Amino acid sequence: MKILIKIFFIFFFYSLGECIAHLTGDYVPGSVIGMVLLFVALQTKLIKEEQVDAPAKALTDNMGLFFIPAGVGLMAQMDVVLANWWVILVAVAVSSVLVIASVAYIQDQMERRRSK
Repeated sequence: MKILIKIFFIFFFYSLGECIAHLTGDYVPGSVIGMVLLFVALQTKLIKEEQVDAPAKALTDNMGLFFIPAGVGLMAQMDVVLANWWVILVAVAVSSVLVIASVAYIQDQMERRRSK
């Protein structure tokens, strides 16, 4: 019975996020909104970590399974990928450089604050 309550909390925040996404025009996926709401609830101690630990661990342990549908979808659209491989390559390269640069900048700022 305890595990059902723990699963309920995860699905509650997921459903709440989906409702908010639908009401706001689906600009941000509901699953992302639900994850942010769950994070805020955990940080503000509205929900204790023990109330979601088992299902959260099970989901993260099996996270690889969630990439299978995306991989199959990508293989189904291989003609589009092959026609636009250079655009995809440029997007991946530019976004990777931007992520690395932003992480380096934030890390540098945090190190400077820590040293003061």
